[in-house]
Amino acid sequence: MHGTALTPELLLAAYARGLFPMAEKRDDPHLYWVSPEKRGIIPFDTFHVPHRLARTVRSGKFTVTSDRAFVQVMQGCAASAPGREESWINDEILRLYTSLAASGHAHSVECWQDSELVGGLYGVKLGGVFFGESMFSRATDASKVALVHLVEGLRRGGFSLLDTQFLTAHLARFGAVEIPRERYLALLENALGHEAYWQDLA
Repeated sequence: MHGTALTPELLLAAYARGLFPMAEKRDDPHLYWVSPEKRGIIPFDTFHVPHRLARTVRSGKFTVTSDRAFVQVMQGCAASAPGREESWINDEILRLYTSLAASGHAHSVECWQDSELVGGLYGVKLGGVFFGESMFSRATDASKVALVHLVEGLRRGGFSLLDTQFLTAHLARFGAVEIPRERYLALLENALGHEAYWQDLA
């Protein structure tokens, strides 16, 4: 993508074809397109919440909101953390996705404790698909609670596909699976064929 001005419109068109951008490092200004041979998704019908986490969700330990601190969530996802010193989120990614949020095509879920942002996630909405981009946590279980609320909101909004891009051990605990690119593209085409509605989590 060297020398190419990427716009929010081009970015959405790429998502519709199964592509998403990343940077090599936080301070690298260039982006490249990714289309994994194996794609991570979370099927809504097999989404699993561990019992201990379910208790945390019910306890009200965190105040959960949506679209209240989109930029701060992205910055939290890009920040260095133990075991994640580097990030693929650079300034160009931040600019592009902030523009998507302003037009209603990107959303965030935030977890708060005593008015402090302690975790969250963000992603892109297109048709009946939510493309999960990244999550962060500064308090135990904060990002997990955000994910539980995200899935509930997507279900209520009529979404049919939750794309996690890659499969991680963390996501596998919730029922995430890995599927071949061809299967993913078929699910994507079907999900793009209907409109879903983002649910305010405040």
